[in-house]
Amino acid sequence: MSIILAYVIIFLLGATPFFEVVGVIPIGVAAGLPALPVAILALLGNILTLWLLILLMDRVKEWLQRRKEKKGKEVSDKKQKRAESIWKKYGLPGLTFVAPFLIGSHLGVILAMSFGGTRKQIFFWITVSVVFWAVVMGLLSYFGFDLLFTQTGQDGFLKNILDTE
Repeated sequence: MSIILAYVIIFLLGATPFFEVVGVIPIGVAAGLPALPVAILALLGNILTLWLLILLMDRVKEWLQRRKEKKGKEVSDKKQKRAESIWKKYGLPGLTFVAPFLIGSHLGVILAMSFGGTRKQIFFWITVSVVFWAVVMGLLSYFGFDLLFTQTGQDGFLKNILDTE
């Protein structure tokens, strides 16, 4: 397995809803990859799909409506009610900052649009949120796993796979 493939996987996982920067960065650093490139690639993957979602929101809404009519499914009431209570209490900034942990930033963007946020506002706040969490998770992962690896003498689970080839 090449290091480039590992970084491509980090980018793609960052772009995948519910993995995002809060999950992918610790996984990548635990794998033994350097924290900075992992954080940057996860951030780019996550933010790219969020921006595309915001730009294509009208089409996404139509697709969700067709899907809802076809399958009779919606966003789970529990998640929507949680997001709506956060929206009412803290507004768009609050929703975008907790969405990566509670409901996923992609779903957070969709719900923010349905609650009345504008593209411009959502674009700004979700970018601030994802950058903030990428920095926080990158630093926590770097220092946390660095401490763990130094004490255990390991280099991460991916280093063993990369070194054997």
